[in-house]
Parts: sequence; C-alpha cells; structure tokens
Amino acid sequence: MIKVGLVSLGCAKNLIDSEIMVGHLQQAGMTMTPEADLADVLIINTCSFIDMAKKESVGAVHEAVDAREEAPQRKRQKIIVAGCLSQRFAQELPGLMPEVDAFIGLDQITQVAPIIQRLMGSEDGQENHVTRQPKYIPDYDTPRFRLTPKHFAYIKIAEGCNHTCSFCIIPRIRGRHRSRTQESVVKEARQLIESGVKEINLISQDTTYFGMDLWEGERPKPRSEVDSTKGDSLSTLIREINAIPGDFWIRLLYTHPAHWSDDLISAIAESPKVARYIDMPLQHISDNMLTLMKRETDGAYIRNLIRRIRAGIPGIAIRTTFIVGFPGETEADFNELVQFIEDEKFERAGVFNYSREEDTRAAKMEGQIHHMTRKARWNEAMRAIQRSVEHVNREQVGKTLRVLIEEPGVARSEMDAPDIDTTVFVDKSLPIGSFADVTIKDWRGYDLVA
Repeated sequence: MIKVGLVSLGCAKNLIDSEIMVGHLQQAGMTMTPEADLADVLIINTCSFIDMAKKESVGAVHEAVDAREEAPQRKRQKIIVAGCLSQRFAQELPGLMPEVDAFIGLDQITQVAPIIQRLMGSEDGQENHVTRQPKYIPDYDTPRFRLTPKHFAYIKIAEGCNHTCSFCIIPRIRGRHRSRTQESVVKEARQLIESGVKEINLISQDTTYFGMDLWEGERPKPRSEVDSTKGDSLSTLIREINAIPGDFWIRLLYTHPAHWSDDLISAIAESPKVARYIDMPLQHISDNMLTLMKRETDGAYIRNLIRRIRAGIPGIAIRTTFIVGFPGETEADFNELVQFIEDEKFERAGVFNYSREEDTRAAKMEGQIHHMTRKARWNEAMRAIQRSVEHVNREQVGKTLRVLIEEPGVARSEMDAPDIDTTVFVDKSLPIGSFADVTIKDWRGYDLVA
C-alpha cells in the first residue's frame, strides 16, 4: 500500500485543491500519513501569489529534498511539487529543482493517483505534467477529504479570474474565470450541512463574478449593468443556500467591489443565515492608485458602495485589504488612504507591502518605491487599522454576540472568518463546533473577551 504525505501551503482555495487530491488518493486505495519519514510519496502543494509565498514554497521543497538525502529510510521517497508554483514556473522549475520527481499543475489534481502509480513503478527520471492553461473546476461529487475541522468547510464556487489588476499574477496562474453551476454548489452545500457543518465559506478568486460567465449570449460586464435574474448569480446562489434547512452560517469571501449590486445587498439582508460579514479587498482609495492598479473602480464608487452596503445590511462587518508602496504612490495618495481607513473604521482589515512580481504590468512600471519607504507606510497604515479595530472592539463591550466555538475557550463571531481574523475568548466548557450566545465584557488588542 502506497503511503502519501502532504504539505499544503497558501490560501483556502489551495487547501481545497489539497482536499481533492487526498480524496482521489484515498479512492485509489492509497493511505495518507502525517509523518514525512513514513511517506513513499511526499506532495508539496505550493503557493506563489507574492514573493513571501514563493520563498515559503521553495523552502518547503528544499527542506523535503534535504531530509530525503539525510534520512536513510527516505532514500526512495518520491517528491511531487504541485500547485501555483508549479503552474507559474512550469518551464523553469524542472531545471532549478532536478531532485524533484514530478511537477503537477492545477489541472492534474484529479490525476494525482495514476501519476503516483506511474512514478512508483518507474525510474525514468523527472516528469513534468503541467499544462499551460488550467481549465479544471470541481463538482459536487468530486472526491474530496476535508482538512478543515468538522464544523466549517470551504466551497470553491468558481476558479480563475478575468481581471487584469496590474499587480496580480493570479490570472496567469489559474486561468480565466469559470463558474460552477448553481445547482452543483447548492448540492455540495446541502451535503456538507447534512453532515453537520455549521459554517459554509464561499470562495473563488472573484466571488461576486459567480455565474456571469455562464449567461449564454452575454458579454461579461459589471453586475450593476445586468439583470441578475437572467441566470446564476451570487444573489440567487445565497438565496438558494439560505433556504436549506439547518442552523448554519454562510460566509462570503473574496468579493470584488466592481461587481456588487443592489440585488446582492438585498439578497444578503434577506438571508438570515448569511453571516453579517463581507470580505472585499479594496487595495486603495486614491483614484491615481486605483487607475494604475487597473482596479475598474474609483474612490467615489468605493465610498458610495460602502455607504450602500452599510445602509442596506444593518450590523454588517466589512473586511478589506490594502496595498501600500505601489509604484507611483505619492505621499498624497498614501495620506488619502490612511485618512480613509480612519474615517471608515473597518471592522477587519489588513495591509500588504507591495510585492514586485515578475510578469506583471506593475513590475515594469516607473516610480518603484524604495523598500524602506514601503515598510514605513505599511507600519503607519497598520497603526491606523489597529486604531479602527480598537474603536470597533470598544463598541462590542456589553453586547451579546453569537459565536461558533473553535476549540476549548476560543470562538469566532460573525465578524471573524476562519484562519484570517480575530477570536473571542469564551468559557472553556462550551462544546467545540456549536453556536453560543455570549456577552462581551472586555477586549485585548484585536480580540474580544466574553
């Protein structure tokens, strides 16, 4: 029996790819092991979104290769590099990593079992299975073994991205946007909820674009310009999932601001099972920066959208991310961003220090910002975010919040997505995976105490 080890790096979207690989390996009769020393095959599912992620992925591969060289029991172990790093650098990696036995991309995650079987019976040298343009998307009946706790799960509702943000390499890695059918997603959600899942996290590269590529005869365009009743959309999807019997949360992650509509705002407001939480990366507020970033929005649009969301969905928590130190960012641009953070007081937010990624438009732009300036701006923006979160947390004291218990003494509120946001400290006797109503009595930095 072949024993397989797995190292999964990167975001939740990558985690689902790992879960699908494990599902297919188990279906083929292979056994998973958490001990790398015991694995006949070690798969490293990599990320390469930004430079830090690339370094972590390359480091994990080198660590595996070195361990194989040093441990006698691992001499015959096969190493497979999967995921975004393989997809992005399909031509370069085989030469740079001759010790790796095989490279697979995003279209090969369902073929991992036969690839391993061939590897184990062959001494023909390194294999590279990566195809150029990924086209795969999962379905509700795709074999999958969840690696998350029993009480929450991710559903990938689409793959790829049609946006041309000048800083981002994701469309080059994961291909063009391709949605699953609404029927497929609802079937998967129903299966998960019936199995006891209490939180469904809907994810993709651009969640708000869901369904738009399926509308026959329609050229994709901003959702505000189309009639979402004509076909599958995020609005119709969440209404369908909300109608499934059970006590659970629906959480929306990775929504692009360009595709929000009044119908989507209404759908969330009308659906009590949708967590009052929106993940909406804004990246900046300066018109100059938004234009250079090719974000398809401007500052006035963003401010108006936030007003509409907060008015239409009472009690909503908005999570966002920003980029500082982008090429051409002036002091005035940066000061406008900091003031925007201070004014809006986002419930949850984060800041990326601009990462210059090869093969992106931004990498070739003039006006690259010195790394010390980028670091100073990151620190100042983070201080502004911390002040905003502290303001939000002070307002929670005395309120009763519904939380989902993650582990003894630790929970998440509707304002907190798994592995991203903050926590609520609760009574250790509350059972894991259950909902509880708790009263907030204090706060510590980013966290609340109930």
